Amino acid sequence: MQLKEKISLEEVDGQTYKIRTVEPSEHSLAAFTHYLHNNRNGVSQFYKNDAIEHVKSALKYKFPQEDITSQVAEEALQYMLFDFKNNVPFPEPEQPRFKFIDLFAGIGGFRIAMQSIGGKCVFTSEWDEQAKRTYKTNFGEVPFGDITQEETKKFIPDDFDVLCAGFPCQAFSIAGKRGGFEDTRGTLFFDVAEIIRRKQPRAIFLENVKGLFNHDKGKTLTTILNVLRNDLGYFVPEPQVVNAKNFGVAQNRERVYIVGFRHDQNVDEFQYPEITDTEKRFSDIKEEEVVSVKYYLSDTYLNTLIKHKERHAAKGNGFGYEIIPDDGIANAVVCGGMGRERNLVYDDRLKDFTPVTHIKGPVNRKGIRKMTPREWARLQGFPDNFIIPVADASAYKQFGNSVAVPAIKATAEKLIETLALHVNG
Repeated sequence: MQLKEKISLEEVDGQTYKIRTVEPSEHSLAAFTHYLHNNRNGVSQFYKNDAIEHVKSALKYKFPQEDITSQVAEEALQYMLFDFKNNVPFPEPEQPRFKFIDLFAGIGGFRIAMQSIGGKCVFTSEWDEQAKRTYKTNFGEVPFGDITQEETKKFIPDDFDVLCAGFPCQAFSIAGKRGGFEDTRGTLFFDVAEIIRRKQPRAIFLENVKGLFNHDKGKTLTTILNVLRNDLGYFVPEPQVVNAKNFGVAQNRERVYIVGFRHDQNVDEFQYPEITDTEKRFSDIKEEEVVSVKYYLSDTYLNTLIKHKERHAAKGNGFGYEIIPDDGIANAVVCGGMGRERNLVYDDRLKDFTPVTHIKGPVNRKGIRKMTPREWARLQGFPDNFIIPVADASAYKQFGNSVAVPAIKATAEKLIETLALHVNG
C-alpha cells in the first residue's frame, strides 16, 4: 500500500516552482483512519495491516535515509492513537450500544443519526470526492471508495449489527424472470444485497426516493422485497413513506424507508415512528445575520424565472420557481433541476447591493434570494456545528442528496428498540 508522489507546477511572483506532494492510494488513508477509529472494539484487525503500510510509506517519504521497518511503523501508529479524534466535531459515543456500517454515506446523515442513539460506525463508503472531504472533516474518517468493487468490499468487518444504505434507485432486467437475487446484477442494490448475504447483519435500514414505489411499474420495489425476504431470509415489514416535516424540520421531504431483521432475531412486527413535531417553519432555520449579496437574484435572472413560470402556467402546469414565506415549509431540497429556485425566500435585510459575483443585471430590490447552504443543512436536520468545508455548489449537491437526520433518527430508535426487546425479552 504505497503513497503516490504528485508533481505540480505553481507560479509565485513570476517564478515557477516544482511542488512535490504525496497522495495516498485509493484505500490506504481510509484504512488508516478506520483503524484509528476502531482500535478498541476488535474491528481494527480488518484495517491494521493496511494502516501500518500507510504509515510506513509516509515515514519512508519523510525520512528517506532511515530504515523504516513495519515494527517502527506500527509503533508510530500506536503513538498516533493518543491524540487522535480530539477535534472531531462528531465523535463516536463513549460507550456504544451497537455497531453499524454506512454505505453510500454521502456526508454522514445516517452516521449522525445512528451515533446520536449510541451507534458505533465500523465501516463507511462513498465514491464522491467532495462528499468524502466533508465526511472526513466532520467525523475524522475517510470513507472507502466504490462499494461495487471487491477491493472495497474486502474491508467490511464481520459482526456488525445494522447495515445502513441510502442507495440510488435503478431498474432491474426482470422481464420473464422471477425477480430474484441474480436479476439485480449490475445495479447498486445488488451490491447491498451481496454484502447482506455475506455479513448477515442483525438488521438493515435502507432509504430511497418516494418514486421507488412506482419505479419501473413497481417491479423494482417488488424485486427488492423479494430478494430481502425470500433470498436473504429477512423479516421486512411493508416499506413506509416517511415525511421529514413530521420530525422537526421545515421541509416537505418524502422518502421510502425499508427496515429488515435477520430471521434469528425472531422479529415478526415493527412499528414505524409516530409523528414527533410538525411545528417547524422556515423562520426557525433562517440565517440570523444578513447574508451575502451573492445569494440574491439579479433582476435579469428573476425575470427569466417569472417568464418560465408563466409559460408553464399557460399550459396548465405548476412548474417554476417558488418563494417560501417565513411561516412556510420548504419544498424538498434536491441537487438538480430547479432545486434552489423552488426554495427562494424573501429577505429585506440587505443594504449593500453591490454584486460580488459575475451576474447579468443589477441585484433585485425585492429581497428575493436563494437559501444558503447552512439553511439547507438545517432543513435536513444537520446541527450548526456541522462543518461545510466545500464550495457552495458542492454543498448544495451534498445536502440535496443527504437524508433528513431527525427522520432517520426516529426510525433508527424504533429499529434498535425492537432489536433490544427481542434480544432481552
